[in-house]
Amino acid sequence: MTTPMFSLEVFPPKRNAPVGTIYDTLDGLEGLKPDFISVTYGHGTASDRTATARIAHTIRSEYGIPTVAHLTALYADHEIVDHALEMFDEAGVTAVLALRGDYLPDRETVSVFPHASDLVAYIREQRPNLKIFGACYPEGHYESSSLDEDIANLKIKVDAGASHLISQLFYDNDDFYRFLDKARAAGITVPIEAGIMPVRGPKSVRSMAERNASRIPEKLDRMLDKWADNPAALRAAGINYASEQITDLVAHGVDGIHLYTMNHPAGTRRIWSNVESLFAK
Repeated sequence: MTTPMFSLEVFPPKRNAPVGTIYDTLDGLEGLKPDFISVTYGHGTASDRTATARIAHTIRSEYGIPTVAHLTALYADHEIVDHALEMFDEAGVTAVLALRGDYLPDRETVSVFPHASDLVAYIREQRPNLKIFGACYPEGHYESSSLDEDIANLKIKVDAGASHLISQLFYDNDDFYRFLDKARAAGITVPIEAGIMPVRGPKSVRSMAERNASRIPEKLDRMLDKWADNPAALRAAGINYASEQITDLVAHGVDGIHLYTMNHPAGTRRIWSNVESLFAK
């Protein structure tokens, strides 16, 4: 039986936070030995590119872990993407997660790369040896009319050069299995990692679910209501919930688990301690 992949996501410190806080996160994750750590990108400003490249370099050179650098499309032109790829080259990055990115109310899109698949195709042309990751949506992208339509668009992205997929968060594994069956039936054969975001607070879960058109199952809804005023209890319940999700996913033979750390290493370590034996090589 093939051992599933295990990977993590971190993000650069917020602009008003000390740069050193990323070391607190990375030090707190030391010993987990993920297959890779992905580093988010922000909204595509020059400082975003610099932060992502620097943190990716730190993870690779100081912690010895392969990195995947995020890169978003909506507010980028060829020059911006070329600059980002050059910085990632210098940082020793060997894989990029190509994303469309979110719309910002106060910025005009550039319209050079209107879809993630456009960015994937350009990166493949410019850097044929660079591994390209893509995102997928177990419940369908919120702008798609149906899951089938979204999977058809996903096939375009894979055909353009994405050779590894990471899913958006979901809280009901049945939604992921349904998506996986449809994706495989559509001819998508690349590895698909299940993205798991641990529950930390009711407000963040509900806002994230609304933004991504993700369903909150009744079991989770009861948790959010019961411990809404007890953050410590809800975090503990969230760790158990994520651990149970991961256990079930691994039992079903998924390609991998991508854990969104939200730069909270303590909770990530507790989840890992619950599931570590499932990933024994």
